[in-house]
Amino acid sequence: MNKLQLGAFTLTWLPGGLTQLDGGAMFGVVPKPLWSKRYPVNDLNQIPLRADPILLQAHGKNFLIEAGLGNDRLSEKQKRNYGLLEESRVIASLAELGLRPDEIDAVLMTHMHYDHCNGLVSRQGEQLVSTFPRAVIYVQQSEWDEMRNPNIRSRNTYWEENWRPIEAQVETYQERLEVLPGIVLHHTGGHSNGHAVLSLESEGEKLLHLADLLPTHAHVNPLWVMAYDDYPMTSIFAKQQWIEAGIREGVWFTFYHDVRYRAVKWNEQHEIIAKLEVE
Repeated sequence: MNKLQLGAFTLTWLPGGLTQLDGGAMFGVVPKPLWSKRYPVNDLNQIPLRADPILLQAHGKNFLIEAGLGNDRLSEKQKRNYGLLEESRVIASLAELGLRPDEIDAVLMTHMHYDHCNGLVSRQGEQLVSTFPRAVIYVQQSEWDEMRNPNIRSRNTYWEENWRPIEAQVETYQERLEVLPGIVLHHTGGHSNGHAVLSLESEGEKLLHLADLLPTHAHVNPLWVMAYDDYPMTSIFAKQQWIEAGIREGVWFTFYHDVRYRAVKWNEQHEIIAKLEVE
């Protein structure tokens, strides 16, 4: 498991699943001859995408950033449609680190699309139950509202079975939430109306987890946004703001979906100057 030390904070990536989605959808209007030079693609035009939560250990607590694809949460049709190659090994990986699911203190959700939140819920016989029963689950308010009342487009990714078992654990916020010193969630919108990003700072070191505004390192250009984005212009402006500021400050940018890198630092020409590669 990859680890990154950020001051007094420790980040560990947990294997949360692997899918293959259409490259054109993931890169929107960007022509394939451009994006295919920067990210692997197969003969079916599919690109590999991990769904790996990050265990954040800080202030004597255990946080998860995102929740993975979960286990036995997809139908056979969904497995085919989403190109599922691996299911989650988050619980087994936590055990290797000496942690039980009930020792997770909080889950920091950037948004509630199925590929980020399926792992919040587990099958127990015929029932669906909370995977992390003692955790506070932080979700932006408009994201939580849409999850429970999706529209004709978003109902394909906001599923009732992903919020019913955890609703008593959810705490919402509006524009900004400082969970603990140096751990801050920021509402951006863009990918979804309630999409959020996470900033971390410890002992002068900084990190940005931009979630699906920056799903892979190949999406660093602010104009390269997904066809999946509900509000692409909002994504573009948010990416421009956060990426430019992060580069000026020399932050680490971390990834949930990238199959090549866990984290990178860029210079102003978007050249990688430091990296943590997927093991």
